[in-house]
Amino acid sequence: MSEEVEIRPERKWYEPLKNKYLIVSVFFLVWVGFFDQNNLIDRFRYLREVRQLEEARTYYNKQIREVNAKLYELNHQKQDLEKFAREEHLMKKDNEDVFVISPN
Repeated sequence: MSEEVEIRPERKWYEPLKNKYLIVSVFFLVWVGFFDQNNLIDRFRYLREVRQLEEARTYYNKQIREVNAKLYELNHQKQDLEKFAREEHLMKKDNEDVFVISPN
């Protein structure tokens, strides 16, 4: 009984480079990834910018709601209007003196 040994031809490292479809696919991926107008680097940068802008929009919408609530209170309650004028703009009545104490 003799055993037959299967001999495979030795594969060279450059054989995959002979495949034109592989070469074109790699070229396409590199082109789209780095050189195209809509490349991946710019796409991730734009996604980050969109996320930051959405966070800013949320913050400013919250600020607008707070200011509108404060404006409603000032327009409908006279004592709140007087308190706001005294605290925020340092206004006073004619017979009063205002002392400002700073934390420094």
